[in-house]
Amino acid sequence: MSEERPKNESDESDEFDEIVGAETDRDPDLAVIEAGSRTLRAQSGPPQGDGIPTRPADPEVDRALREVEGELAKRWPETKLEPSLVRIESLMDILGSPQRAYPSIHITGTNGKTSAARMIESLLGAFELRTGRYTSPHVQSITERISLDGAPISAERFIETYQDIRPYIEMVDAQQEHRLSFFEVLTGMAYAAFADAPVDIAVVEVGMGGSWDATNVIDAGVAVIMPISLDHTDRLGTTPEQIATEKAGIVKQDATVVLAQQPVEAASVVLKRAVEVDATVAREGMEFGVLSREVAVGGQLLTLRGLGGEYPDVFLPLHGAHQAHNAAMALAAVEAFFGVGSQHARTLDIDTVRSAFASVTSPGRMEVVRRSPTVVLDAAHNPAGARAAAEAVTESFDFSRLVGVVGTSDDKDVRGLLEAFEPIFAEVVVTRNSSHRSMDPDELAAIAVEIFGADRVQVEPRLDDALEEAITLAEEEGEYAGAGVLVTGSVVTVGEARLLLGKG
Repeated sequence: MSEERPKNESDESDEFDEIVGAETDRDPDLAVIEAGSRTLRAQSGPPQGDGIPTRPADPEVDRALREVEGELAKRWPETKLEPSLVRIESLMDILGSPQRAYPSIHITGTNGKTSAARMIESLLGAFELRTGRYTSPHVQSITERISLDGAPISAERFIETYQDIRPYIEMVDAQQEHRLSFFEVLTGMAYAAFADAPVDIAVVEVGMGGSWDATNVIDAGVAVIMPISLDHTDRLGTTPEQIATEKAGIVKQDATVVLAQQPVEAASVVLKRAVEVDATVAREGMEFGVLSREVAVGGQLLTLRGLGGEYPDVFLPLHGAHQAHNAAMALAAVEAFFGVGSQHARTLDIDTVRSAFASVTSPGRMEVVRRSPTVVLDAAHNPAGARAAAEAVTESFDFSRLVGVVGTSDDKDVRGLLEAFEPIFAEVVVTRNSSHRSMDPDELAAIAVEIFGADRVQVEPRLDDALEEAITLAEEEGEYAGAGVLVTGSVVTVGEARLLLGKG
């Protein structure tokens, strides 16, 4: 796509070549999620209007929503997969193919998908397009997963959408060997809600993988592939190459692929898929990327290189180098959607881009939810995400001492996650969340003791007790006056911590 740029840009490429060189020298397994320069402690507090809905105030609406949630919970959980699109395709057919009623941007990868989706949504909305966004899992409310115009759909609309397509769900259930899963039903609801709105464009995050993911019944003109690392290895494969093969399945005929930096073997798989379907590839660090990032109060100030040129002085109210790279991915995806780099070579309106990024939120991702002491939430749940979180909290907060609260799922690389946090946690309080997949605290503690030593590990089986203990440790005076708390390990842990700390 770089061939479409004006020829007079060649003289300005020296700075970008330095960035490319720096990117290339980084450990490829860490891809774009690894870290950059030192920053200052954030002073502005958490952003307002995070887009996380609370329970409905109307008791009848709350009761009806709980009934829907109960019915969905009886289906296969989203962690149980069968490599088939038969059921979701049957539902789409019987609904009249609502997913074909609008163009879409499809996002896969291991880390950064939800943040990138939120940024893409914000950019498209700033250009006065009506957006639908489908992301998973949710932090606190199931209605977060389906958003219209940048906000989760109301509980009433969520219930209405489910009731509207329920007869068709039951018809498919009756025809198939297995009923539609929890995730398949939600995917059908999202696509139906987007068509009903109607939206100008849908921003869709895969649930897991790509080829066989229920979302992959769309023909997205832009496929975004975020950094690929090892996660869900029991379902997607044990090497980056195997996982990339599954994720590359979202790349459709004649699409544009926006590709984050990847392990070489993963990138090769994606490029091969692009050749097979005549897709155009835009590569981070080559056709686009992060030129510079500087500390700013409450976030960071970026200069991004897009497919059409440079975008200086872009304020992003999120912490961490990984979020800067997510922003570069989001910008390139929106440029590709608008034809920048292929149909014409020019930047998008810079003021609109700046406004869009300045309004981005990403709940549960380096999110400050309390001051004195500062409590930060981050939904890192695999080693790559933990490394990014550790780097981000180190560069963005001037903590004299950091206490970790960790609750993980039992199917994750827990040892790798804890090892990533060991250098930054003075102490760690291990706990569990309410999910049936949550790891037993004693088992988690046994691993933590091997990594941190017994004197740095505490066990609190209840999350509320774990938070209280960590905050108490952080409130100690004297040399620890600048201590903070990082809650991490799982989206569920972070969501429940948000509620306990008064956010929603």
